[in-house]
Amino acid sequence: MLAGTLPTWIKRQIAVRQRLERICTSYLLFLMVATTKHSLKEAARFSGLHPSLFAKLLQSHAQVAITTLESLSKTQARQFARTLERVKGLPWKIVIIIDATLQHRASLHSENAHTFKHGKGYVIVHQWTNIVLLLGDMLIPLTPIPFYSKRYCQTHGLAYHSEHERVVAYLRTLALEDYIGAYDRREVLVLADSGYDDKKIEKAIADKRWNFIIALSKTRSVKSEALYLTTPTSQQWCHIDTFFRHHRRLKWDTIRLATSGNKRKRMDVRVRHTASYLRSVGKVELVCSELHNRPDGRRKYLACNDLRATARQIVTGYRMRWAVELFHKSVKQNLGFEEVATHGFDAVIAHVHWVYCASLLLHMSPPGLSPGVQSIGDKQRALQQGLAATEKRHILQKLTQIGGVQRYKDELRQALAGI
Repeated sequence: MLAGTLPTWIKRQIAVRQRLERICTSYLLFLMVATTKHSLKEAARFSGLHPSLFAKLLQSHAQVAITTLESLSKTQARQFARTLERVKGLPWKIVIIIDATLQHRASLHSENAHTFKHGKGYVIVHQWTNIVLLLGDMLIPLTPIPFYSKRYCQTHGLAYHSEHERVVAYLRTLALEDYIGAYDRREVLVLADSGYDDKKIEKAIADKRWNFIIALSKTRSVKSEALYLTTPTSQQWCHIDTFFRHHRRLKWDTIRLATSGNKRKRMDVRVRHTASYLRSVGKVELVCSELHNRPDGRRKYLACNDLRATARQIVTGYRMRWAVELFHKSVKQNLGFEEVATHGFDAVIAHVHWVYCASLLLHMSPPGLSPGVQSIGDKQRALQQGLAATEKRHILQKLTQIGGVQRYKDELRQALAGI
């Protein structure tokens, strides 16, 4: 029966203390099934437990959620690393993606809410920097980095660090061997958009002998190889958009890329590329790209420190960054990433980690799911239908027993009295 096997299966995947097993399993199971709202009251109604138990779990046991996510991430990564192959003809097997996402605050008085410029205005939200591991088609979220505001740091006696400083510290301490075992450092690729175009981040990646493809801001300073060898280090640097305007001799090449989706459309991209020097980082391959049918000035500048890579491989590799955007969309729409009504930020931390745990568990083929089910939403609906069918079988079994009708009426009266 699914109602019995699924909670048992979840208990086997997570390593928590016995007294927390039931509440942790109930919360994960609640996040894994389809529901209209992921509130603590809904979790209590779903599991039959009191809402205060879930509130205490989130507020007092954030470290349990963090440890569980680390364990699940390592388990999944080891499983997929055994059969890992290069993707799409690229020279890299292991992809690390860095990207931030915003989480709307639960109430007007939420801890650690910060004002960010987003779109055409400002929003008051929590910010998370996600570090995810992409092994083939499998995206594995690692422990995310919360952004702490200056006020929150002053209140809790913490040293304030900017987002980029926290990313640098995270990368320097990230032991990839714990996730995938022994690996070739030349096969690791780190992807990030222009929000992480920072010399300290790029140097931290290079110091680990990993490769990166990072989108550069228009004002990032670069220098041609000829000037770098003939001029002082502090002179003749120019912004990258100016650099490509001055090097019009670099011809445009058109490359055709396959788009993800069912229609299998093709996308033509024009690129110009050259080997140059990125200030404070070193020699890189620079790529200027734009859509072939829309040369309207929306150019993207990419830098890759793997000089073996071609322009096509750099553009194709950077497009894999879209996987993290789909991950953000999935956890927000299906797993209740933003639906945590709590004041303390420790509870927010715990909730986010449990959401990522639920995402990993759904990808681990839990009992009751057929192998053909792919999307998170379809998996949730399949689990919900399985649980509903199990409950119906339970009711029918009880009604066919001697005195079953009366016992079932008594159970319903007790449930209504509890509500």
